[in-house]
Amino acid sequence: MSTIHKEILIDSSPEHVWDVVSDAGAVHRRLVPGYTENTLMNGHERTLFLPNGGITRELIISIDEKEQRMAYAVKEGRMPLLHHHASFQVLPHGDKYTKLVWITDFLPEELATEIEARVNRGAQVMKETIEAEAKGGHQ
Repeated sequence: MSTIHKEILIDSSPEHVWDVVSDAGAVHRRLVPGYTENTLMNGHERTLFLPNGGITRELIISIDEKEQRMAYAVKEGRMPLLHHHASFQVLPHGDKYTKLVWITDFLPEELATEIEARVNRGAQVMKETIEAEAKGGHQ
């Protein structure tokens, strides 16, 4: 199994970053606008509607308020995944910043280059979106 470990340093409080990350039904507005056009929640299942007309179905496994950790798994999407599990954890970093740790485990390993590119692009969008919202530019 392959693992991608991404740490994102965000100029915002841990409380704000956690509020965004734990808002599972607002991915399209608060986390990765442009990557997703809409989000539909149905119990623990989340469906992301993508700009190209595709969809990704995910299972929200855990939203842990105490640990400020959210875990999810892709159930269905464009990529031929055999397995996918990912988590976000929000950690304080100094007096002003927050470290958002994004860990993704997946199979098959042959998808590593494509998934890593998506994680890197997604991380940049998350950072910009969360920082803009924190400064008063709520989407």
